[in-house]
Amino acid sequence: MKKIQVLGTGCAKCSKLVEIAETAAKALGVEYQIEKITDLQKIMSFGVMMTPALVVDGLVKVSGKVPTVEEIKRMIA
Repeated sequence: MKKIQVLGTGCAKCSKLVEIAETAAKALGVEYQIEKITDLQKIMSFGVMMTPALVVDGLVKVSGKVPTVEEIKRMIA
């Protein structure tokens, strides 16, 4: 199972990243668990300074922008 985490304070971009990540995971047909992390201390523990950020299986894949569904599919696969 893929563990997908979206780091962000709840802004519009953060919500959009959650939607796109879910769309990408469903398109790939992988089992996944998605978690939104809004706590600043937890976000900083990942070494992320710009949100939103996408973390897959504990690895930061992108921060500071919202990638496309295709980009996220490559990050998850």
